[in-house]
Amino acid sequence: MRDQITTCIEGSLGRITLNRPTALNALTTEMCVAMTEALLDWQDDDAVKAVLVDGAGDRAFCAGGDVIMLHDSGKAKDGRAEMFWRVEYALNELIHRYSKPYIALIDGIVMGGGVGLSVHGKHRVAGDTTLFAMPETGIGYFPDVGGTYFLPRLGHSGSLAVGNWLGLTGARLGPADCVTLGVATHFVPTNAHDALIAALRNADDVEAVLADFNETSPEGAGIPEAVAAFEKATVSDILKALDAEGSDWSALQAKLLRRKSPMALATTLEALRRGAALDFRQVMTQELDLSLNFLTIQDFYEGIRAQLIDKDRNPGWSHDALDAVTDAQIERMFRQTAKPRQEFLP
Repeated sequence: MRDQITTCIEGSLGRITLNRPTALNALTTEMCVAMTEALLDWQDDDAVKAVLVDGAGDRAFCAGGDVIMLHDSGKAKDGRAEMFWRVEYALNELIHRYSKPYIALIDGIVMGGGVGLSVHGKHRVAGDTTLFAMPETGIGYFPDVGGTYFLPRLGHSGSLAVGNWLGLTGARLGPADCVTLGVATHFVPTNAHDALIAALRNADDVEAVLADFNETSPEGAGIPEAVAAFEKATVSDILKALDAEGSDWSALQAKLLRRKSPMALATTLEALRRGAALDFRQVMTQELDLSLNFLTIQDFYEGIRAQLIDKDRNPGWSHDALDAVTDAQIERMFRQTAKPRQEFLP
């Protein structure tokens, strides 16, 4: 499985390349293990001054995790899903607290697990084709990999609207909006990425090199003021506010919400609210419980079936409407399910 990622030291730069281009560099347990081992080795290696992570091919940095495996494992109750999440979330924590400059070159598709490999690091470099999204509610799941930590902290200080919008609808951002909202810290045109890597190989000052290559990205779509509707306390109230606002943008967001799993939407909104008040480790502990609890509900399997297995795009959700989801059902999704976290990391 080592060929699923490649690791090497180029000058003083530790480089990790996700190497499943035909699968859009989707993550496996083995990839997370190998990446973790490399990061731990380099953390104590004085010859390595910084780490860069990129994706093979020209389509994706990383399009997410192996959700078909998660579906099959949950059905079989064989523990593979829990092992994947434990190793993946421990890797997310390692990236969040990594002691050396960590640079994610997030060109192409950046979704799900790929977001977890990038946004928690110090430097995220967007390119011409960067396409960010957290689309999990569409498969009856929630934005994990630390999504309930970073999404509430995006956009305007003190407002949860932008993070709620992205987490609930799965809306997609291009490079300009990624930079504006803080998903990316820099924009470097794709045709300059090789030169950027070459400059980083023996850089004494990573920040200065990134600043030298940083450019103004092409104009993005921008975030309309109507996003304020997503500050409402419940998803039903968000829908009412969107319907009342009446713009084409609001109508599209309402349409997107009405296609998602009501159970996943309600759980996601509560997870984002709680995540805004937790530290990173507390969020990851909460997300592990949430993930294991999602394995026990119909919508997780039905969403993956409809979107990725049968591809009929016609999921039969467990609730016909948002108002049918009860507070007790939401609270059960947050029950402590995981045994003490015997993490991959020391």
